[in-house]
Amino acid sequence: MTNRDDALRNTTWFTSSHSNDQGGQCVQAARITGAMAIRDSKNPHGPAFIFTTPAWTHFINALTQN
Repeated sequence: MTNRDDALRNTTWFTSSHSNDQGGQCVQAARITGAMAIRDSKNPHGPAFIFTTPAWTHFINALTQN
């Protein structure tokens, strides 16, 4: 079984292009095998949301539809 720590070990995080450059409200993401992980940059050792690739695609599509 894979737990959160195993899934995110040696993960390369990047800051969302939609985060501001004022140093406060940053969302970080990481591509992991078959999924996308999201976390708060102010709490890098805290919780992370992990979306499967289909769930992430559905989430992004839902956000971009008007």
